[in-house]
Amino acid sequence: MRNKIVAGNWKMNTTPVEGIALVSEVLEAIKNIDLEHKKVVFGVPAVSITSVASVIGDTSNVYVASQNVSSYDSGAYTGEISAAMLVASGAAMAIIGHSERREYFNETNEVLAVKVDKVLDKGVVAIYCCGEVLEERKNGTFETVIQNQIEEGLFHLSEDQMKNVVIAYEPVWAIGTGETASPEQAQAVHAFIRRLVANKYGAELAENTSVLYGGSMKPGNAKELMGMADIDGGLVGGASLKSSDFVEIIKAM
Repeated sequence: MRNKIVAGNWKMNTTPVEGIALVSEVLEAIKNIDLEHKKVVFGVPAVSITSVASVIGDTSNVYVASQNVSSYDSGAYTGEISAAMLVASGAAMAIIGHSERREYFNETNEVLAVKVDKVLDKGVVAIYCCGEVLEERKNGTFETVIQNQIEEGLFHLSEDQMKNVVIAYEPVWAIGTGETASPEQAQAVHAFIRRLVANKYGAELAENTSVLYGGSMKPGNAKELMGMADIDGGLVGGASLKSSDFVEIIKAM
């Protein structure tokens, strides 16, 4: 049985003190919610990983994730943070290949494949992002784009390694563009992604791979989206910065 997952991505928001307050509010609000076969993840700025991990402590099925990782193990790479550093700081997961990293920092599928290797090697779960921009959606190449992102970023992995990967689909064209991705459109892509995994690794592994939706999930649409057969949760942006909104999305699991 695959896990339902709600993962917040705070992006470049919150100080460590603000982060502690936000996580504390969420944990208090969800303390009586049954999280069996479910995971709550806080994707926080690197400076907050240790403090947020301390607040989470041994809370069952709640984890902290980094928003990025270096493709290098160590050395003269000023400003980079290695997978080993993430583990030592308390991160159990790492967001890799977010659309903003791809667009603003020119991260290629080849570089992301190395980053996936680095975190998996340290026992960190990879939340691997994929998705198309508006032009690719409109010209009909979006499935090819997503297939290339997944094949080039993930399909070098062994079956055992792939069991520690979560996939997040980001319809970049539906984030801040005025366009809207319907639950049916999201479901179609999620099912396509699961078929890709099944064709490579078999139906059983595909059925146990969590695929998250990263297209502006919020309290008003979370239940409908997560009611779709192949949508296993959300990679949540803005709504993860307000505890009440994030809690409502967690409840929608």
